[in-house]
Amino acid sequence: MMIERLREYVGAETPTGDAAALNAFADRLAARYTELGASVRRVPMPTGDHLVADFPGRAEAPLLFLAHHDTVWPIGQLDGAMPWRAADGIIHGPGVFDMKGGLVVLETALEQVAGRDHRPLRIIVVADEEVGSPSARDLVTAEAKGVYAAFGFEPPHPNGDLKTSRWGSTRVRVEVTGREAHAALDPDSGVSAIDELVDQLIAVRKIVAEHDNVLCNVGTVTGGGRTNVVPGSAAADIGFRFVDPATEESVLAAVKALQPVRDARLSVQVLSNRPAWQPSAATEALLAKVAAAGRSVGQQVGGAAASGAADTNLTGWLGIPTLDGLGPVGKGAHAVHEQVIAATLTERADLVAAIITSL
Repeated sequence: MMIERLREYVGAETPTGDAAALNAFADRLAARYTELGASVRRVPMPTGDHLVADFPGRAEAPLLFLAHHDTVWPIGQLDGAMPWRAADGIIHGPGVFDMKGGLVVLETALEQVAGRDHRPLRIIVVADEEVGSPSARDLVTAEAKGVYAAFGFEPPHPNGDLKTSRWGSTRVRVEVTGREAHAALDPDSGVSAIDELVDQLIAVRKIVAEHDNVLCNVGTVTGGGRTNVVPGSAAADIGFRFVDPATEESVLAAVKALQPVRDARLSVQVLSNRPAWQPSAATEALLAKVAAAGRSVGQQVGGAAASGAADTNLTGWLGIPTLDGLGPVGKGAHAVHEQVIAATLTERADLVAAIITSL
């Protein structure tokens, strides 16, 4: 049953920013959560609606579950480089690991606990997680108030361990406006936006080199149009990862203070930000309780820090006891070999059900 549902969910391709595809998938989730007894709200956004589902429970603080229904893959990936394939206990397909598998685990756990005693449950399913959840940050912050603990359904560590902290993640866009001119007849009257951007990216690398434990990836570069025209515009999107808030603040301050090298205009814009979620005694205490829940269903549960970012960064940063990685075990997030181990779908659902009924 879980594999069939996963195939259905993977078959509904949901790239970030495709509002029609995301909203159609949200319809499925909303209908299913309603069937299971939730009160469901849609939070409309131009790039796709977020969902909030509240399940009733005993008069205690709720558990918060964080998930997303967008993927990094475009429409057509399923019929091209990444067809659905299930063989030898391994399932392949776009989004199967990040994180349609996690959605199936959550839904199955909800089925298992239906009618049983537990805390209230609140589920947030975000539509733009893969680009840093820029439209969902305020929603997650508001809905997280007063919860007992937060859990994410992102993939776990390769050995199945949960994630107990995460590096911070910030996306920055550097835009340059130069001046166009004929590259041969009048080059001196032009100002190359591309040359300026290259110099600025070198400056960014120098800033990063001055700090420990910073990752920097220039993910996109655009600009110009013809080799016989001095380019008048150029831009780059940069992804930064930070181990602690102080390093993040220092690096971003230096990047925002960049100045043009030539007669060009420079703009630095923060596109999205997830603060560092650092280790805490509260999360370690939560992990101990989850490990006990795991033992009740015959599973050994461990935890470790993670370098990747997700919506749990925000709840962890807010001081809420938080764990992530409740999705199935697999590998290949954001890669064409994306896959999950089929047997861990059931194992993870059993674990989540035990967590719900024991906390």
